[in-house]
Amino acid sequence: MNVYSVLDTLNDKQQEAVTSNDKNILVVSGAGSGKTRVLVNRIVWLQLVKKYAPSSIIAITFTNKAASVMRDRVQSLIGIQKKNDIWISTFHGLANRLLRVHYVDANLPKDFQILDHGDQIRLLKQLIRSLNLNENKYSAHRAMHYINIKKNRISDIPPHNININRDAIEMVWCQIYQSYKDICNRSGLVDFNELLKRAYILCLNYPNILRYYQQRFINILVDEFQDTNQVQYAWLRLLSGNNNNLMIVGDDDQSIYGWRGAQVENFRRFLEDFSHVRIVILEQNYRSTSTILKAANALICKNNMRLKKNLWTLEDKGNAISVYCAVNVADEALFVANNLVNWRERHGDLNKCAVLYRNNFQSRLIEEMLLKKKIPYQIYGGMQFFERKEIKDILAYLKFIVNQSNDTAYMRIINTPNRGIGQSTVEMINTYANLNHLSLWNSSLYVSNKKIIKGGPAIALKKFITLIDSLKKQILTTTLSLHEQICYIIKSVGLRSIYDKNISAPTYRERMQNIEELIAMSKQYDDSLESTININPLQQFLSYISVEFEGHSSDAYSDAVQLMTLHSAKGLEFSQVFIIGLEEGIFPNYISLTSQSLLEEERRLMYVGITRAMHKLTISYSETRYIYGKERVVQSPSRFVNELPIDCLEIC
Repeated sequence: MNVYSVLDTLNDKQQEAVTSNDKNILVVSGAGSGKTRVLVNRIVWLQLVKKYAPSSIIAITFTNKAASVMRDRVQSLIGIQKKNDIWISTFHGLANRLLRVHYVDANLPKDFQILDHGDQIRLLKQLIRSLNLNENKYSAHRAMHYINIKKNRISDIPPHNININRDAIEMVWCQIYQSYKDICNRSGLVDFNELLKRAYILCLNYPNILRYYQQRFINILVDEFQDTNQVQYAWLRLLSGNNNNLMIVGDDDQSIYGWRGAQVENFRRFLEDFSHVRIVILEQNYRSTSTILKAANALICKNNMRLKKNLWTLEDKGNAISVYCAVNVADEALFVANNLVNWRERHGDLNKCAVLYRNNFQSRLIEEMLLKKKIPYQIYGGMQFFERKEIKDILAYLKFIVNQSNDTAYMRIINTPNRGIGQSTVEMINTYANLNHLSLWNSSLYVSNKKIIKGGPAIALKKFITLIDSLKKQILTTTLSLHEQICYIIKSVGLRSIYDKNISAPTYRERMQNIEELIAMSKQYDDSLESTININPLQQFLSYISVEFEGHSSDAYSDAVQLMTLHSAKGLEFSQVFIIGLEEGIFPNYISLTSQSLLEEERRLMYVGITRAMHKLTISYSETRYIYGKERVVQSPSRFVNELPIDCLEIC
């Protein structure tokens, strides 16, 4: 291909970013300004013009969808390349890949397993109960948040070095953290934040390993830089070294994940830590009308700590932004529903419409009104395929057969399907495990061999142990393909029988289809197994699911109105967008009113919402709202409404 013909499709600023000879490049990419096009064409330029080997290039992003899109576009321009040539991956995918190769240096077992968010919660629930803590005060979700925040930092106070003068509640959280780490280390489990931290520490502590990857990845490209946390930024600094070429692409005005560790300050750190940085600002927007962009610019200018940019477009002025003051939330929901009815009559495509809100609880009345109006809708990011019970059950068996130290998987399968192992038996096994620092599986062996449990439960436990031993032997020595292994396991453990007993249940067909879909997926995966990695195919498949399908939604393309939180809307675009609940205390929320930095993040969230709209934007607020079952008068509309230019608005 003629790469110079590709440049003709880029505007001047995009061309500047793609063809720059500078070692360090910061591309400040405004919303809808074509950042993916820049990244893809930069990869092509590096290969075809600068003559870099494909294996010298790595592109890192945050979502599997973005990585897949980037990979497909590069292939469409250059052609199919070898699988291991260009690494285009998420941070977690890259970390997993490195740790699989260097598991010994990372102090991990070869068959370590990735703990997804659901399993992390279940493990913490079990742990908190075993510590006899108040589950209301020390909930699993709060514990997970505490642990994740700790792991998102380069350094924290190790739990075993607790100062006795520290806050008593903090000491309990540290105890939970330490116990959680002990269980994960004992069971060979690694959560998502641990993946990143271990990869960073691996590079930090082993200069020879770091040097190898620095010499290989001469060109590093990073997408969505505004979402990086402290560990990710530090890891990037190590990988880039002193001689590598680094391009980071992001928009500080779209940094909305501070609550999970993202640091918008990383833009400032990058400019301080790297010398001679070329800054390219992409301001031409290819998504929205000029009215929508004028409103977005006016809003975000109220933030102080930002890299200044001013979005513009060649598109027409377009429609004014509609503002609706509802009497109450039911009136607001009716207003939105009626507008969607009118849209369907005029345009037909409901999937081009989205209703955005700050909090999940705001969707209930919208859902109710859409049902009354017979308007199909979808909760974007709702129940995901790999979160469905029947799929979780199968995956738990697969995980446990590969690794009997996985206590979380053990707890899920021990009595699924019902095999007569009651709660008292499980509690006894758990007690012996805690007393003797054993995995639940080894505790089961101990309890069974010592005949501590009698009667029916003892027989049931022995059958379970025999079943797992048999399956493990069969899978480790089999010549069966991956999907045949999975079919064999499902049949052997009797998972289908759970649902066959309720064949008339409304969910029966859906559950069976989900099981068949998992088997079909494993069959497709057979052809893509990485022969270069000396890992059992089943383990590869489990790692693939954990890393590549976190947050996957299988119904994203149905013709229905999309309902979602503003956080979920990032990266998406819709012809018509409604942002509801724009009231002080709701959006921005009450917590943000106490902190300038939190308020600025809320404003960035509003900016993200506005810039999702291509042609029509409608915002609404209510004079009264039920909060925790009590109706109260909302004192004022959100300050964000008042920060929009009056000449961009029309009052409904």
